[in-house]
Amino acid sequence: MKNHLDTLNEKQKEAVLTLVGPLLIVAGAGAGKTKTLTHRIVELAKEGIPPEQILAVTFTNKAAKEMRERALALLSSEHIDGIPFISTFHALGVYIIRENAVKIGLTRNFKIMDEGDAISLIKESVVEAGLDPKQFEPKKIKSVISREKGNFVTPAGYADKAFSYFEKVVADIWARYQKKIKAEGGLDFDDLLVEAVLLLEKNLDIRKHYQDRWQYIHIDEYQDTNQVQYEFAKLLAGTLKNICVVGDTDQNIYSWRGANLKNMLHFEKDFPGAKIVMLEQNYRSTKNILTAANEIIQKNTVRVPKNLFTEKEDGEKVSLHEAYDESHEAIYVADKIHSLMEGGVEAKDIAVLYRANFQSRALEDALLAEQIPYQVLGTRFFDRKEIKDTLSYLRAAENHNSLSDIKRVINFPARGIGKVTIAKIFAGMTNELPAGTQKKVENFYKLLEKIKAFSLTSTASETIKYIIKESGLEEILRAGGAEDLERLENIKELVTLAKKYDNLGADGVIKLLDDATLASDQDTLLMAEGKKADNAVRLMTVHASKGLEFKNVFITGLEQDLFPNKNRVAKTKEDGEEERRLFYVALTRAEEKVFLVYAGIRTIFGSRQINAPSEFIYDIPEHLVEIEYGNPGKSKEKIVWI
Repeated sequence: MKNHLDTLNEKQKEAVLTLVGPLLIVAGAGAGKTKTLTHRIVELAKEGIPPEQILAVTFTNKAAKEMRERALALLSSEHIDGIPFISTFHALGVYIIRENAVKIGLTRNFKIMDEGDAISLIKESVVEAGLDPKQFEPKKIKSVISREKGNFVTPAGYADKAFSYFEKVVADIWARYQKKIKAEGGLDFDDLLVEAVLLLEKNLDIRKHYQDRWQYIHIDEYQDTNQVQYEFAKLLAGTLKNICVVGDTDQNIYSWRGANLKNMLHFEKDFPGAKIVMLEQNYRSTKNILTAANEIIQKNTVRVPKNLFTEKEDGEKVSLHEAYDESHEAIYVADKIHSLMEGGVEAKDIAVLYRANFQSRALEDALLAEQIPYQVLGTRFFDRKEIKDTLSYLRAAENHNSLSDIKRVINFPARGIGKVTIAKIFAGMTNELPAGTQKKVENFYKLLEKIKAFSLTSTASETIKYIIKESGLEEILRAGGAEDLERLENIKELVTLAKKYDNLGADGVIKLLDDATLASDQDTLLMAEGKKADNAVRLMTVHASKGLEFKNVFITGLEQDLFPNKNRVAKTKEDGEEERRLFYVALTRAEEKVFLVYAGIRTIFGSRQINAPSEFIYDIPEHLVEIEYGNPGKSKEKIVWI
């Protein structure tokens, strides 16, 4: 029988066969890190380690799903029973907290606040404090709180160090916000990590339980870990220190949300005697793309030095086009995509990347004009109003203290329950309402009880169907126009999606709610987005593209001050090099062809600006670049630059 090690290169094999003690795998883009991790899991199992004692943690549901599927397929091929625990950091936090919820005053079915819920509660806190939400933007305050939680700072700790007026306001809002979350019996996204780490820190018995349970730890994308994730990994590794981390300092692009490059750079200091294995062979991109990427990133100094190589062919040169303005840039991209598709390239094999979300508007207009199917990554399936409404019924049924969910659906569809009534209900003054209104409120809560009772004996998909019908959502949407019918179709897609949780019984509902809240932007590609999006050009920011790969990649808006971005505030040397790392990530998404595009003039915030090409363009050796003049494809206006 063929040995699973036979498919690995020498460095991958070295990493897979290093089973005991701390191991740092420096894995370049496209170097097969997921393959290496999954084969290491299998090798551990072949050496007699029960798969249940193996933990692997990554950042996105997409990455966790891919790793889980690969690992289980390999284990099956080796006739090994048992399932390793493979999840995202946040899903791991949820798992640990649910098993120990009573320790922190929660029920097992505690609510996870999504971004919308959290911002709504912060806005309420701002108003409560007598401040104007327009002046103290809830989203900005939420961002500060989120970053501080990622740095493992408590509300009290932040308040003690608050110096400026704004910091003192944030401290006050944070305290109010946490009280509101507690009143709803829930946690926000960041609390899932903070509370899990605090549980492990404060409770020796709980910490020992999980250290004994998972004796072999794998952490993916280690360069992206923040302080609380770093503490999480160290606590789980315990005294055995059988921890394997995989990362690439050149792909650290999230320092703005707390990712600390030092976690990877200091791994040997944190775990003395650690072995380091370098994975430098790239299996994704052509030689020309890799040479360009290596030239770009070698100008950074805060990194683990490496040089990617490939056995693939040289491939096409990197195309460079200068457009007159953003409209011509978009026309060029659309025309080029049209030509590629006419040549047999599938739309799903093409990605258009940009530095900032505002750039997508002109690109979308041009793609629409060419009738090219596209999908904008970032509009999450679970962020749609009709999906949030349906899930709010489910959450409110599971937890009557979830005031934000009750507020969302108590009068949708309309039941004649207004804001004043809702305020009295929340203040515990229901008995002061008119008899007719009390009856309406009573009927609403009876509906929630019916949904709860139904969910206990039904599958997740059947429960969603029940909510659609019993709540009146189906009736009101079916009676509406084309947009309402489309919303109804989206809710029906939720039923389809829920079917994959049906085998979990009553726990399926909780798992569905967890996954809905924990879904990332990238998971849009995995969710039910309708058949029309299955074969579509992907539009996304470079940040959102991390971890993905496409045959053809357009990198747009390559102008100085836009990419690299002039608004990027660098507090440290590694921060200052992040924009270059971001461009490196963009380049290494491509398998076969890269198109670089910039506009000589761009309108930003209503003002037309003349732009210089990005410094990154000049860092690519001239022999790797071919200049493209004018717009290819159909007979459109030709722009020639001399």
